[in-house]
This record gives sequence, structure tokens and C-alpha cells, in this order.
Amino acid sequence: MSDKITYIDTAAYEREVLSSPKPVVVDFYSNECPPCEALAAKFEPLADLYGEDIKFVKIFRQENREIAEKLGVRSSPTLIFYRDGERVGEMLTGGVKRAAIEKNLKALVSPGRAAEIAARAAPAKTQCDVLIVGAGPAGLTAGIYTAQAKLNTIVVDRALAGGNLAITHRVSNFPGFIEPQPGYQLAHAMSEQAKTAGVMFRQAVDLTSVNLDAKSVTIDGIETIRAKKVIFATGSSPRQIGVKGETEYRGHGVSYCATCDAKYYEGKHVVVIGGGNTAIGESLFIAKFASKITVVHQFDKLQANREFQEQAHANPKIEFVLSHEPREFLANDGSVNGVVVEDLKTHQSRTIACDGVFVFAGMQPNLDGVASLFEVDNFGYVKVDPEMHTNMRDVFAAGDVRSKQYRQMTTAVADGTIAAMVIAKELGA
Repeated sequence: MSDKITYIDTAAYEREVLSSPKPVVVDFYSNECPPCEALAAKFEPLADLYGEDIKFVKIFRQENREIAEKLGVRSSPTLIFYRDGERVGEMLTGGVKRAAIEKNLKALVSPGRAAEIAARAAPAKTQCDVLIVGAGPAGLTAGIYTAQAKLNTIVVDRALAGGNLAITHRVSNFPGFIEPQPGYQLAHAMSEQAKTAGVMFRQAVDLTSVNLDAKSVTIDGIETIRAKKVIFATGSSPRQIGVKGETEYRGHGVSYCATCDAKYYEGKHVVVIGGGNTAIGESLFIAKFASKITVVHQFDKLQANREFQEQAHANPKIEFVLSHEPREFLANDGSVNGVVVEDLKTHQSRTIACDGVFVFAGMQPNLDGVASLFEVDNFGYVKVDPEMHTNMRDVFAAGDVRSKQYRQMTTAVADGTIAAMVIAKELGA
């Protein structure tokens, strides 16, 4: 723990923060908070680096709710930056990355001083047996197995542990659970099991470089991790549909995550693009908030399973516009207020007025910057053999990033298991 960090309560806030002669960064944290743990791994070394010029303060949010609510702090962790008692820069929350923190810290000192401090940052080199890139179900499962085999294991992820599972509303088909489980709870349980097994995490980090020939990655431009074996379990992300206005209004009425954004559409009308399991399942979730949902699907029948279809057709909030495709997302004052759709049979277009759009048009593999290193299928997914080996020596792929017919949590867990057991055997563990 850094000696450059000061722990305070509400009574000390005026003295230690608002009246401080030095700039201040305040971390509102909680116990049993995975994002807080991920932040602490960055906050402490940055305190050692910038501590002569900037005061680093932590305050326990649960025991200081009054000041937290007064400042608009609603979740942990939350970082607030101050100069001369006034808030400056961005308020950072959730899976905060080092680059975002440093951007705000550098703004609190002179450009020359910021350069001097940055030059003092000492690169770190770490060795391990198994490096797992991706902390979704495949990566976490692989980590549990390799750590239990006494292999030194590090899991790295650009976000927080859990992958898409962490933002899945409910999981109803994972063996062992009679009732549907919230995705974030399953993700949390898996990551905690991995930690208990001995897995070390680097969460919410930037992959500065990847060298699979050397079996190494550099994160946040600071730490280079080299391993004997590497598992790529980076999963997949929502596929954009290329409609005019989609990129411009992403985050301003265009969303790809119902769990993240449905709550903002209480009593409003939203359009859902897609007709598969994800689109219809998420529509049922959105219906808990929205007053009306219009599902736009390119085929004349939904592609979702029968259970989802029956529930959706029985829901009075949900209506369907089949054999149509979106052509443009319209906006007023920078926020989506309509969708232009084309009838694929008559080729006539019309506009559906709405308050927002959710796009569920399939997924694509997360291989930014490394896709050219792998042998991939026609859809860009990594090809593997039955033991999860890729074309790169000592490099494996598991989960939704690999080429396969079905992508489910159970198949991801199976992939992670196989890769880990093969690695343990090859390393003699």
C-alpha cells in the first residue's frame, strides 16, 4: 500500500480536499468491489509517481453516503479531481483505465512537470507460466484449471472480468441453476473462484502491444508480461450494421446493451433491430422499462427459439415489423428520434418515430491488432484443433473468439477447460 495515499471521512473532506494547497484526486471506494480492486492496482503506483505534486485521497463510500450523494457519486469506484478546491476534468467511474487517470493527473500539473513525472515511470517485466488474454467464461475457466494445477497464471482484460456474461440480463441454461441467474452474479462468482485458485488479474487495461512469437503482451505501456503458454479468450462484440447515423449516435440513442441502457427508456418507445435469441430475449428485458417496443427484422419470421417467441408475442408492449431493414437512424438535438426502414418486399420506406434504438445483429471476434497473426475462418474467427491449439506455437484460442458452430457460455467453459488441461499436460503440471 502506498504511503502517498490519505484515507479520510466526510468530516475531513473540507480540510483535506477543498482546502488543500495541492491538487487532489479522490477515490470513492467500496469493500468487496471488483472494479475497486482493479482501480487500486493503478491508483497506488500512480500515487507513488505523482504523489509529490498531487494529493491522493480515498474515502469509503458506504460510510460517507451523504458527501457521496452531494457530489453525485452513485457507484464505486468513482474518481473526482480537484484544483484549488474546484472540481476539474472528468469524473471517472467503473472499470477505469490507467490512461484515463493519467490524462486527468497530467492536467493538474504543468506540461513540463507532467513530462518529468512520466519519464520516471519504470517499465516492469513479469514472467508467468500461462497468460490468458480475456476474462470471460472461457478465460476464467482456463485460469481456474491452470491455477489449480499450480501454474503461475495471469489473466489480462481490456475491461472488467466477466466479458459479455457480466452484461447479460439472465442466464437460464447454465447447468446447476434451477432458476435463471443474473449474468453479473455468475461472472462475479467465476472471477472470485479464479482469484481463490491463485489467478492474478490485470483488469481494465490497454494492450499496448502483443507479440505472440515471444508470447508476451505489454499493458498500459508499463508492464510487459511474458509466458510459456498463451490463451486468447477475447470473445466477441456486437456487430455494427453500417446504417447511416449508427456511428454518430452511438451512446446517444443507439445502444447494443439492454442491461446497460434499458433503464434509461422508462415509459418510452424503442426500436429493436434483430430477430434472433439475443434480440428477442433483450426485448423482453427492455419491456420492463419501455412503454412500447418495435422489433424490426429482415426475415418474415423471427429466428429466436420458440420460448422467446411465445413470450414476445404474448407481451402487449412488443410489436413486430418483419421483412424490413433499417436504412437510417434519425436524430433531433443529437439524440435518436426515429428509424427509417425499408420494406424488403415492396422497397417502400417509412419512418418509425422512437426514443432510442437497440441493435442486436450478431457478433464479431475481438481480434483488434492481432487478427493477421492467426489462421481464421471466413467470418474472422480463429481456427483451432481439437485441443485448442492455433497456428501459433504455444498459443491457444478458446471461447467465442474461436471458429465453431455454437457460441454459448457452456461451450466457452468447455473450450477453456480443454485448453487449460492441454497446457497443464504440456508443461508437466
